[in-house]
This record gives sequence, structure tokens and C-alpha cells, in this order.
Amino acid sequence: MKKEELIFVPGPGFGHLASGLELAKRLLDHDDRLSITALVMNVPFIPSINSYTRSLAASQPHIKLVDLPQVDPPPPELLTISPEAYICDFVESYIPHVKTTVTDIISSLSNSDVRVAGFIVDFFCVSMIDIANEFSLPPYIFVTSNAGFLGLMLNLPKRHDEISEVMQMSDPDSLVPGFFNPVPARVFPDAVFNKHGGYAAYVKVAQRFKDGKGIIVNTFAELEPFVLRSFSDDHRIPPVYPVGPVLHLKGQPHPEINQDQLDKIMKWLDEQPQSSVVFLCFGSFGSFSPPQVKEIALGIEQSGFRFLWSMRFPHSPSNQFMNPEDVLPEGFLERIEGRGIMCGWAPQGVPIVTLPIYAEQQLNAFTMVKELGLSVELKLDSRVGGDLVTADEMAKSVICVMQSDSEVRKKVKEMSEKGRKAVMDGGSSFTSITQLIQDITGNN
Repeated sequence: MKKEELIFVPGPGFGHLASGLELAKRLLDHDDRLSITALVMNVPFIPSINSYTRSLAASQPHIKLVDLPQVDPPPPELLTISPEAYICDFVESYIPHVKTTVTDIISSLSNSDVRVAGFIVDFFCVSMIDIANEFSLPPYIFVTSNAGFLGLMLNLPKRHDEISEVMQMSDPDSLVPGFFNPVPARVFPDAVFNKHGGYAAYVKVAQRFKDGKGIIVNTFAELEPFVLRSFSDDHRIPPVYPVGPVLHLKGQPHPEINQDQLDKIMKWLDEQPQSSVVFLCFGSFGSFSPPQVKEIALGIEQSGFRFLWSMRFPHSPSNQFMNPEDVLPEGFLERIEGRGIMCGWAPQGVPIVTLPIYAEQQLNAFTMVKELGLSVELKLDSRVGGDLVTADEMAKSVICVMQSDSEVRKKVKEMSEKGRKAVMDGGSSFTSITQLIQDITGNN
């Protein structure tokens, strides 16, 4: 049986890398003809990625990780004023190294029974599509977010052709294909309002989506049926493969957590009554000002529920605080002893109260609350440096989502079960992955 090699280019950043490699493992589990080479960029602002990739390489013999050479990164001030522009510039600086590495891979396999069959890139790496075309490899784009975000990106070039300017928070609600409801401008990602390269970067990325042979998206048919149908009805959009939920459940642990800390967290969770713990987590870069941390602390204390709080610290060199005690209300840790745990990172879990901060979290919050009814709204449009969310608001939302008979809780439980079935043999995502492999390996 002829072997097939796929080349992966995951996006820079732990979330993108972990999702990309989890997708790679999913493909390998599906078809034992496949092997995968992942080209990993050396991300200067996330040094812990190196330990993660080394650990993963040791545990996954059919995924070969190639550490690409270091490049001179864009100016650090660009990361502050526009993370999206920084990432796109950073990725583009790797094009020569990726081209050289792909040349070497194809050359090394020329006299073997292994054929390089396809090229899968993270959506932030769509500039690499030109390399795939140069080697006549079918390029596929992996969107690590959901179908709602994909809908926004597919609509962005059309909007840019009509109005070649950054969006404004005051813009009227938009009719985005795939959404039932008009989408308020205030829930769009920060990048589309950014005049310092963020909007231009998003448009540049979005314009390349049409150049993929297909788009792989981290969702499943039962979760977002309406938006997925809207893609299949539009012949201008490449085939879309919903393969989710792509979850990092049994893979390598996050490099920022040690095993003793993880064991302590899991032991404590196992000791609590079922569905009794609130998990506070705001993303890898989700940190708050000291006043907001105090309000969140008072709100979760006021709610009366047990909690696990993954507290992240600001990433800038001028960190306002590094020790939770510096910003938590006086006596807070003593009062919640036994009822709550503070940690830097923890495994993640279900029903959600929305408090978005960065990237596409605002659009995700709108989708979860307004489109799908799977979350309780605390805020849909909160952002770094925005209005303070009060302890009372926090407490009311937490109490609402934790009520055992809440409608949101029931719907989340039902959808969670559908998500589990989607990735099982015969499920919608399992079938979609089968089709994806057939299309990739039959394309050339």
C-alpha cells in the first residue's frame, strides 16, 4: 500500500500549534497510510513551545517535527499595537525556510514508496499557499476557531471591496452570511478596528481563503448547521470540512504546568460534587487590570460556588503584578480556602459565562449566547482596558449558569454529547475527516 506524506504548517502560538498537531493525530488515527511532517516556527515570545514540541515528538512516532531556523522577528512594538500584523509578518519571514524544507522533504522521498500528497496550513499561514502551488501540492487551510469566525473571514474581502476602510465600533449591525442574527460591530475581533496593520492583516489573510483546495474548521455539523449549510450553498467557497471538536484531551500536558500541580487540581476536582465547580479561564493571553481582578474575586466569592481560577498575568515587560496576593482583595485567599483553587493553567471544561477580552472571543461570545443559546451573557463586547465588570454582575451570571435546572445547562449537556458522537466512528466529523483524506490523497 502506497504511503502518503502530509506537510503541516501550524500557526505560531501554543493554541494554534496544539490544535494543528491534534488535527494531525486525528488524521493519523484515521488512516495508517499517512505520515506527517510539521514545520514548527520558533516563537520568540513563547519560549515554552520548544519544550512542548520536544515532548510531543517523543510521544508521536508518525509525526516528524522540523524546527525551522530562527528568523529576525518584527519590531516588538508591533506586537503591542497589532498582534495580528506581527503574526502575519512573522509568518511571512519564514517563507524562504519553509520552501527550502519542503524542497528537502520532497527530494528525500523521491526514491521511496512515500508520496507527498498535501499541504495543510494554519489560517494565519496562508501566505505559504504559494509554496504548495509551486510544488503542485493541494493546499488546505485549517481554521482553529469555529464556523462563525470562518463566516466572518469569508465575508471580509467582499466588505473590503465595498468599503476599503477599517471598521468602526459605531458601524451598523452587519448581515454576515451564516448568522441568523444581525451581528453588532462591537463583537467583531479587535483586528478589524485596528488602523496600525491589524485590519490590513485580516483582509490579507481572508483574501487567500479562496485559494485553498478546502477549508478544515474546528466545529461539528450538529453545533453550527446553519452556517455550514451557507458555505455549501456558495460555489465560490472551497469545500469546508467540519472535523471538530479538535480537543487536546490526551496529548502532551501544557508546558506551563508541572505534574504535581496537575495532580493536585485533579484530586481536588474529584473530591467536589458533580457539576459544582466554576472554572474561570480567559485564554492564554487573558489577563486583567488589578481593579478588574478584585471585582472578579469578589463576584466569585459572593456567588458562593466552588471555583478553579486560571489566573494569567500581563505579558508586557511592565507587568503590573505577578503574585495573585498583590491584587486580590485582602483576606480573599483565607476566606476561600478549601472552596477554591488559584492556578496558572488548568485543563478546560463546560457551561460558559461570557467575558471576552481579545482575538475573536467577542464574536465567539455572540455566537454562543445569541446564535446557539449555549452560554450565559455577562458581556459580549468587553475588551482590554474597557469598562469594569462589577462583582454583582459577575455573581449574578455565575449563579445563573450554575443552577442545576437552567436551560443553558441542559442544552450544553445535550450538545456535549453530540460533540462526543461526532468524532466517533460513523459520526459527522469522523465522516468529514474520511472525506478530507480521500480528497487530499486523490488530488494529485
